[in-house]
Amino acid sequence: MNKHQIPYSTTGYFPQLILDYIAQSPNVKEFYGQFPNKEGFAKQIESRSQLPVNRTLLADVITEQYEKLNTSEKTRQNIELLGEDSTFTVTTGHQLNVFTGPLYFVHKIISTINLAERLKRDFPNNNFVPIYWMHTEDHDFAEINHIHLFGKRVEWKGDYNYPAGFIDSKGLESTIAELNEIMGGSENAQVLKGLFCAAYMEHDNLADATAYLANELFGEYGLVVFEPNDNRLKQEFVPQLKEEIFNQSNSPLVEQTNAQLDNKGYKVQVNPREINCFYIDQERRSRIVQDGEVLKVLDSDLQFTRGEMEELIEKEPFHISANVVLRPMYQETILPNIAYVGGAGELSYWLQYKAMFEKNGVSYPILVLRNSVLVINKGLAGKIEKTGLSLEQLFKDADLLVNEFVSQNTEREINLDGEKEEISKTYASLQEKAEKVDPTLGPRVQAELANHIKSIEKLEDKLRKAEKAKFETSINQIKGIKDKLFPERSLQERYDNFIPFYLQYGKGFIKTLKDHLNPLEEGFTILLSQPKS
Repeated sequence: MNKHQIPYSTTGYFPQLILDYIAQSPNVKEFYGQFPNKEGFAKQIESRSQLPVNRTLLADVITEQYEKLNTSEKTRQNIELLGEDSTFTVTTGHQLNVFTGPLYFVHKIISTINLAERLKRDFPNNNFVPIYWMHTEDHDFAEINHIHLFGKRVEWKGDYNYPAGFIDSKGLESTIAELNEIMGGSENAQVLKGLFCAAYMEHDNLADATAYLANELFGEYGLVVFEPNDNRLKQEFVPQLKEEIFNQSNSPLVEQTNAQLDNKGYKVQVNPREINCFYIDQERRSRIVQDGEVLKVLDSDLQFTRGEMEELIEKEPFHISANVVLRPMYQETILPNIAYVGGAGELSYWLQYKAMFEKNGVSYPILVLRNSVLVINKGLAGKIEKTGLSLEQLFKDADLLVNEFVSQNTEREINLDGEKEEISKTYASLQEKAEKVDPTLGPRVQAELANHIKSIEKLEDKLRKAEKAKFETSINQIKGIKDKLFPERSLQERYDNFIPFYLQYGKGFIKTLKDHLNPLEEGFTILLSQPKS
């Protein structure tokens, strides 16, 4: 595949806040710490070294989690390296989407792996471990229960309102059968069928199944898949949990930042709660709210006095789940992390949290925009070549693109305004002569002119339609290209799953991404196969 890049700003798919961040606009400087360049990473390594984490506990927990997985040599080495003070993590997070969910999950993981490798080259005295932080505590089942494949929605039917990591993955059996039928019987399809069956049918829950799947796809590159919902690790976060639940001091800090962003014209991604925590168990993930002197769990009969809640936090913090506001601080408390790799939406809400991190004395990581990728296969590449469209034009609205194409390929614009003007002059002269003979003839001449103009306009319309008809095949091709590359007017990576690409390219698809993606490059990546001759 050939690699091309276009500026994020020309795609029309990225919020102004992120465009200004990657452009290092002074307008955004107050909302982040170090910028993702070599100088910024050097400073981040130095400052992060002053805030140690419990490395022994972290390595022990991850080692224990990997007892269930076939650990690659590179991943095993990375887990061991976590015990060394010179090692830092590069982290990305994602929900437990079935069959990996949208294609950008793969882009996000590869971006994280490649950034860790890049940092090792730039700072050889340190080690950098790529981490996939599984969002096992999220409970929005409707967001993770489906994929789009070949124009069909493959969906896991069910009603679950508790942490996704607890869900019995064997409930996917009928969905896997449907998926297998759609994938067909090719060699690559057989590989995926075996992979999905082993992941979901041979593991007890969605957390273990997702860990297996991610490890099988990316383990050879040293990725460390991490389940953060662990009682021992959450005990490291007990002071912050108490501050959040009893003093509720973080919400005002985020709200203040939100007001600053709003005043600058930026869209705010997340609004905080007074208490940014849930209570979780095998049956629920429900918000904790203050109600007078007690703390209640919404949609349940559970409630706690301050003393009871304090005891729960100290002994069983496993039951306390941070929401999207508090979770980043938990991550940075238990990992020796220097960078977070995420999409535009994720980085937008991270930019809301810097003041909160500073107030809590927690290290604020460097924010790195993951690679966004458009993959164009040989067939589509050939069609694009025939239309003569540029890669930048592909991101435009389909109707605008069609009009531009017709305009560019028409020898001259069909416009009969000149002819209408000449006829109007002729009729004006006729009207003048007629009115000298009989003043009452003037309106009749005007009526004749109006009829003549209408006839010309009808002819003009027919000429335009005839001109457009000449391009009907090309116009249909353009619309087909847009529908394929931007399904539902969305980016390919946000709609499609990785399966079609794996069926076509096999394991080489992930290797191709690995070879081409660099999250420190400031551009949208297009991978274009050579068109068929």
